[in-house]
Amino acid sequence: MSAPVSTASLANKFLGAGLAGLAVTALGLFVSDAHGVALSYVVGITYWTAVAIGMLMLILIHHIVDAGWSTVIRRQFEHGLSAFKWLFILFIPLLVSVWLKPGFVWPWMDLGHALHGGHGTVGEDILYQKKASFLNRNMFTGMTLAFFAGWVWLSARLRKASFTQDGDGAAKRTFMNRKTAAFGIPINALALSFAAIYWMKSLEYHWFSTMYGVWFFANCMRAALAFGVVITWWLYTRGDYKGVLNTNQLHCLVALAYAFVVFWAYVTFSQYFLIWNANVPEETFWYNIREHGDWLWVGMLLLFGHFFVPFLSWLSYRRKSTLKPALVISIWVAFIILVDLCYNVLPALKDAHDEPLPFLSINLLWVLSSVIGVGGICVWSYLKSFATAKLIPIRDPRIVESLTHHEATAP
Repeated sequence: MSAPVSTASLANKFLGAGLAGLAVTALGLFVSDAHGVALSYVVGITYWTAVAIGMLMLILIHHIVDAGWSTVIRRQFEHGLSAFKWLFILFIPLLVSVWLKPGFVWPWMDLGHALHGGHGTVGEDILYQKKASFLNRNMFTGMTLAFFAGWVWLSARLRKASFTQDGDGAAKRTFMNRKTAAFGIPINALALSFAAIYWMKSLEYHWFSTMYGVWFFANCMRAALAFGVVITWWLYTRGDYKGVLNTNQLHCLVALAYAFVVFWAYVTFSQYFLIWNANVPEETFWYNIREHGDWLWVGMLLLFGHFFVPFLSWLSYRRKSTLKPALVISIWVAFIILVDLCYNVLPALKDAHDEPLPFLSINLLWVLSSVIGVGGICVWSYLKSFATAKLIPIRDPRIVESLTHHEATAP
């Protein structure tokens, strides 16, 4: 069941691309607006962290419900978890900036930072004062360290038990991962929610939303499932999954992605509707500044591209159970999630008239270089892990059930 071709060369190519992307992003700090480059990097690292978080949650859900069909696919998500330690290392520059140059990335960390519109400073702002026990450098740093510690620890436990089971076939490894899932799901849920609040929502800390963590959770799951389809296609075209993957396994994977299309729409619409209906200035301003200029069209792209395109495309059973259509739609979903993160982060960049900088700007270059940089490292980590274990969990108690899931027709 091992890979028929060495992935070392491919891994080195992605490592080179990742280092090049990071170098371009670092160069941007000296040739462009440093704050814009920093926020673009926040988009890039949050995007790939979301993919890893979604993979972690899918594995935890797999174990807690004792799923059968997903066993042959689970191993690839386990390899994806290897990226967490590198994501932490890549996040360190942001943590360093918090202490060496407060307010450089998150303006509220500098109490002397002037508020937009000339309404005093952050330290004088009553809304900040009410949130100061939560929004401060110590809490931000400690919580971020706790997020990554939890993700790395949970990932290590899950991977070790699963990989060890390939050798000894002990059922206790499965029970161990089930216990890990029992406490891992609430840990991961809290971590991803607070990470979204600290890293993105706090950029405009005046804003209130009780659904922001759930919105981020939906995007994490959608991103992980989209890349799950991409990985499945790659392994099938390489020949690894031929005779292993069948139509119903793929259909279940894409059907789950389809369910989260609807879930994302429900959460996003609910957030918008509740804020619109309440009509409270501390809530509505966030949408108001995104309904002008080219940000309005970005919002329309999210409405139709994030929901209607995958929803209508995946209504067809054939597009859910055939690799090529599933791949194309999944790539689109992965792209639109990146646009969604830009929509949430980049409008925090304001011009002299207190208006958000346009979407079509030089900052998109730094978003691209950041996504390539961080993504290259993550894919390199996945490929390095890929070569260290069996293609599928060959001695998992559910493996036979998974391999014979309903039918054996190739996708």
